Amino acid sequence: MPHINDPAVIERLMRTKGRWAIVGLTTNKWRAAYDTSLFIRDRMGMEIIPVNLPGDAVHGEQGYRSLRDIPAEKHPIDVVDCFVNSQRVGGVVDEAIAVGAKSVWLQLGVIDEAAVARAKAAGLDVVMDVCPAQQAWRYNL
Repeated sequence: MPHINDPAVIERLMRTKGRWAIVGLTTNKWRAAYDTSLFIRDRMGMEIIPVNLPGDAVHGEQGYRSLRDIPAEKHPIDVVDCFVNSQRVGGVVDEAIAVGAKSVWLQLGVIDEAAVARAKAAGLDVVMDVCPAQQAWRYNL
């Protein structure tokens, strides 16, 4: 059965202050993750953790190469926000489960029903194919 986003989960994740690991966030200003991560941090008031292959810092925030590289003092991770393509997101979701993240958010256009099923089975909240910056108006954020 295909995943259907629960509006209550979306609202809770967007309103509850927490720590968002943003996988695929780089210093490339032309990528969607760059501006969306600023929105998540500055408008929604979340702590962000950039996760990218070189482990580069972004927006003055320390970066890490993978979710597993994020130190214990930065846990728990409330949301793993996935800015990777659909073919790669399954591995990110599996890593999110392994590190004990509370939820995964697959960005607009990122779809993997099997990965979503694994996340749900592990007890994570899931949002798929949605951008928080595009949903903010619904919640007066």
